[in-house]
Amino acid sequence: MFLDYNPDDLDVTISELLVATSDSADPDLPAAVPQVLQLLRTRLGMDVAFVSQITDGRRIIKAVDSAPDCSLLEPGMSDPVEESWCQRVVEGRLPEVMQDAKPYVASGKAPDPGFPIGTHLSTPVRLAGGAVYGTLCCFSRGVHAGADIDRLRYTASLLATKLAPASAVVNR
Repeated sequence: MFLDYNPDDLDVTISELLVATSDSADPDLPAAVPQVLQLLRTRLGMDVAFVSQITDGRRIIKAVDSAPDCSLLEPGMSDPVEESWCQRVVEGRLPEVMQDAKPYVASGKAPDPGFPIGTHLSTPVRLAGGAVYGTLCCFSRGVHAGADIDRLRYTASLLATKLAPASAVVNR
């Protein structure tokens, strides 16, 4: 699927963390997800990285890692799925990569989150049967050129293999 993508040491670490761990406080997510989010966030130079689940018309933040000065999201936060950027990315109404998200908010293509978002990366977490669990996202308050969506896609693919199919809800 990602033939042009060459995993590096970070990807190997992420893969080992997700494969080696199975116990978790959240029955849907591997215990290593917070550590994986921290690795992604710091390597990509973002302020926030999170995993969301889309279920029953809601987007639920399942795990999040934030820069010390940026506590905008917390696990358990929920909002109507139609008001989320996640749903728009899953449906293709917003791109997976927004180097500068401000014009999307200004034009009404993306809902105003109530805080500044510069660069935004998001990719669906698709389970083996094609059902959407949710999304893997990260964003910064400033604009960062060259954001690495391939690393996010790779991690979302690994995460999808670890999620229980029973937790999936087809997002339609």
